[in-house]
Amino acid sequence: MSNLDLKPAASLCGGGGRTGPVRDVQPGKQVPLGESTLVRRLLPNLGRRMVGAWCFVDHYGPDDIAGEPGMQVPPHPHMGLQTVTWLREGEVLHRDSLGSLQTVRPRELGLMTSGRAIAHSEESPRDHTRVLHGAQLWVALPNEQRGKAPSFEHHAELPVITGGGGLSATVILGELAGARSPGTIHSPLVGADITIGAGTHVRLPLESDFEYAVLTIEGETEVDGVRLGPGSLLYLGCGRGELPVRSDVHSSLMLLGGLPFEERIVMWWNFVARSGEEVAAAREAWMAGERFGTVHGYDGPPLPAPALPPVPLKPRGRRR
Repeated sequence: MSNLDLKPAASLCGGGGRTGPVRDVQPGKQVPLGESTLVRRLLPNLGRRMVGAWCFVDHYGPDDIAGEPGMQVPPHPHMGLQTVTWLREGEVLHRDSLGSLQTVRPRELGLMTSGRAIAHSEESPRDHTRVLHGAQLWVALPNEQRGKAPSFEHHAELPVITGGGGLSATVILGELAGARSPGTIHSPLVGADITIGAGTHVRLPLESDFEYAVLTIEGETEVDGVRLGPGSLLYLGCGRGELPVRSDVHSSLMLLGGLPFEERIVMWWNFVARSGEEVAAAREAWMAGERFGTVHGYDGPPLPAPALPPVPLKPRGRRR
């Protein structure tokens, strides 16, 4: 999925040390995606740029798209990152410049590793279901992996952890409570979709070296004593061995975590780089029709890149 901002700001992030346990609520920002989808952008934001290697999180829906085109994101480029397509309801048709053509359905993992360069599009199928609800996330690739060949993975079966009170946790990436996702990762991290029943109180096992964040995607949860409804992200810092979560109503949340990403990066538009010069070169290549390949089958032109900002793009470390 693309960052469709016409004037995208550079996210200067990575590097820096670790925090202990914190409870820092980061409100989401409403951002239009294409012509018909409105998303809540939770990362990056003014107070938090990354959680481990997770560097971008959009939450959308639930939207009634009956009689509407639904998601329509034209072909656009990526480099230096992985995209994670995650659905609670609906379907998304993925196409990319490798020739991949895949419909991703609820609780299936669509994982695209851009490596040095790839282009893709995402759209609701012509005959789509009524409701669209999901999340799109990016993972920054470490320096030694960002120049690799691009790839796409689709995993229809993912490990699910169950427990009392209607607890069900699908491991999207990484490992949680001994269950490991088949999705390829390039740095220590975890992503999980967790559902709990009304009146349930659970304690989720965590890695003390990881930093974590939680976002509620349905209902209302209380996470380590903090009430959290849809549309906000709670940053939790490091140093936790477990996380208490309770809810008075049937609720779902996403748990994101990983080792703090020590490398400094520049994230602008749909690129994750290490310098402004790399970003400028990638933008020029995309506009010239070079390097990123061609997405075939999408009914519409590729997305043009926005103009570069008037100030230099420089990595300056993690902002806390």
